[in-house]
Amino acid sequence: MFWVLLLLLAWAAAGTACTRLCLAAVHAAAADADARAHDLTLYEAAFLSGGPRRVADLTLVSMARQRRLLLAHTGWATVVDPRGRDEMERTVIGAIGPEGQSRIAPVRADAASADAVRSLADRLVDAGLAVPDGARSGIAEGVRQVQLAAAAVVALGAVALLAPAPSEMPRHLVALWFALPLALSLSCLAIARMEVHPYSRWASPAGQRLLGTLNRRTGGTDERTYLTSVAVRGIRAIGEPDLRAAFAHRPEGQGEEHHRPHRRH
Repeated sequence: MFWVLLLLLAWAAAGTACTRLCLAAVHAAAADADARAHDLTLYEAAFLSGGPRRVADLTLVSMARQRRLLLAHTGWATVVDPRGRDEMERTVIGAIGPEGQSRIAPVRADAASADAVRSLADRLVDAGLAVPDGARSGIAEGVRQVQLAAAAVVALGAVALLAPAPSEMPRHLVALWFALPLALSLSCLAIARMEVHPYSRWASPAGQRLLGTLNRRTGGTDERTYLTSVAVRGIRAIGEPDLRAAFAHRPEGQGEEHHRPHRRH
């Protein structure tokens, strides 16, 4: 019977896709189970909250607050103190370049893709606090495959019901048989939404729990608390209007050199 062949194809599509999604979820859960006790640094909190770009932003803000870097509201960064105190600061100074001045946008991009940030990400993944690239893509790809499988089951069921070939099986029973792999696919998607949803783009559930403790410490007024807010919430946590404008500035393509700040000697 033709509809039985189509049913077998529907079960194969649904079963394969659901199995792959379950394996991806188990792999991600295993990484979370391996998480070790860890006291987050500001750079680590920034990465878990917003990824590589957030780490670069935190470094720029920290150096600007210490007057070792000038961030002009026109979108330029100027090095005041060329001696970086840690690897990330040295990375930012290197991204600004030998002239000691650069637009902030390329500095943020270059610093975010530097070896220092990749090493930071690797350490967090090893500690079970960050989601590995493979886990992020694996779960997302698994969900897409289950969605495609569900659509394929519906399509195959429609073909089986509309096929002119005679069948001893009543059409409502044929539809019921195809409803089973469809129910499997939809159930798998529902479970994935409940179980996998807690994973953010960067932080694993263990990393998010640590970030939750930091969120409760962002109400103070000292410098550490201020930088913690920037690490967790991003540049929207910056209180100074000129400093916030430095990150929000977008070059218009004309007259940029006119707005370039003078070097401080």
